[in-house]
Amino acid sequence: MKLIKQNRLSTLMLFLPSLFLTAQTVNTGEMVIMPNTQVGVSENLSNNASGDILNDGELFIYDNFNNEGMFDFLSQGVTFFQGNSDQQISGSSNVYFYDVVFNNSSSAVPFLLSGNINVSNSTEFNQGIIDNDTFGGSFTFLENSNYSGVFDGSHVDGRVIKIGDSSFEYPIGDASHYRSAKISAPNMNTDNFTGHYFFENSDSMNTPHSLSSGIISNINNTEYWIIERDFGNSEVLLTLSWDSNTSPDFIANANPEALHIVRWDEDQNYWVSEGGIVDVDNQTVTTISQLDKYGKFTLAVVKSEFILPDDLVIYTAVSPDSNGQNDFFFIDGIERYPNNTVKIFNRWGVEVFNTKGYNETDNVFRGYSNGNMTFNDSEVLPTGTYYYILEYEFPGSDTTPAQHVKKAGYLYITSDY
Repeated sequence: MKLIKQNRLSTLMLFLPSLFLTAQTVNTGEMVIMPNTQVGVSENLSNNASGDILNDGELFIYDNFNNEGMFDFLSQGVTFFQGNSDQQISGSSNVYFYDVVFNNSSSAVPFLLSGNINVSNSTEFNQGIIDNDTFGGSFTFLENSNYSGVFDGSHVDGRVIKIGDSSFEYPIGDASHYRSAKISAPNMNTDNFTGHYFFENSDSMNTPHSLSSGIISNINNTEYWIIERDFGNSEVLLTLSWDSNTSPDFIANANPEALHIVRWDEDQNYWVSEGGIVDVDNQTVTTISQLDKYGKFTLAVVKSEFILPDDLVIYTAVSPDSNGQNDFFFIDGIERYPNNTVKIFNRWGVEVFNTKGYNETDNVFRGYSNGNMTFNDSEVLPTGTYYYILEYEFPGSDTTPAQHVKKAGYLYITSDY
């Protein structure tokens, strides 16, 4: 017969290099795990409403964990979830981890999250999917936090919240498919955005594919993402991807130039295009400009006949070395459309250049910023990949109506000379 015992920890400072607690452990007082100390709990760990747990060492949780009190750290600390069966992570109070590691191979989805996890530094996805979609929990990455190791076998199935002013790629998925979404850097460190992926058809009673703007031909019918701005006023760029394992053939095999991100517009009650800057090598599509509305997003193929033909030629390399070759961002023919705007952003979505009436002579981008105080306008921008957004008024013809045109793509700056 198995002996069951209950450990009640009250005002306990753990200095020992290693301590292993068996059976159910209930904390009703203060439990402090000091640096260079390891504590392992083989069965359920429960932190009662009166309990405080401060982990600055290493805490190994091998079974269920419930938090009704305070769980935090002073300066550091790692919490490991690595049981031999499914682990419930529950409780009504927020849990604050410095570092957390998920490593449980007992099933495909061993972490059943109904509690509220907050990570301050890093999350390591080793093995096992965290399911908060089914159980209603929350997973929040605080300012400057990061993660590693995410893949089909270890990610968050459900909502992920990101707080802060850095760009972020959500470690999200569904039905054992990791399918991230990425946002560019918000303006404020208090901004709050949520990402959620669904391996489901977005053609529903509330968001029917039959209601879409004229440019949209065929909307992804196997997957979609929800991106919400929960707090703040920042507008961000959104990047989604296509994948042959989850995306339908008409998306995965489409002409990349015809791929756009589309959004269900709650106000207009139909799907609208947010444009598409396509990275073929990484199979990603980025919105053509920063979003001012959020909600349900997916990919779509747009009608090629609605993509305005013109004879503009855009040269996507800039080498600001004054040698007469690629000295500036050259748009051959732009002077025919003087009512234009050119914006250039770095890979984090920070605007570095903005001008109206771009031409082929004096009002051009030569590799120097004029768009953000972060960059010195007397110094050439760093070597790397940027992207441009060109807008202009097309006057129309006998067969083509006048249109406001947006074009976008990647721009490569080489400043090593």
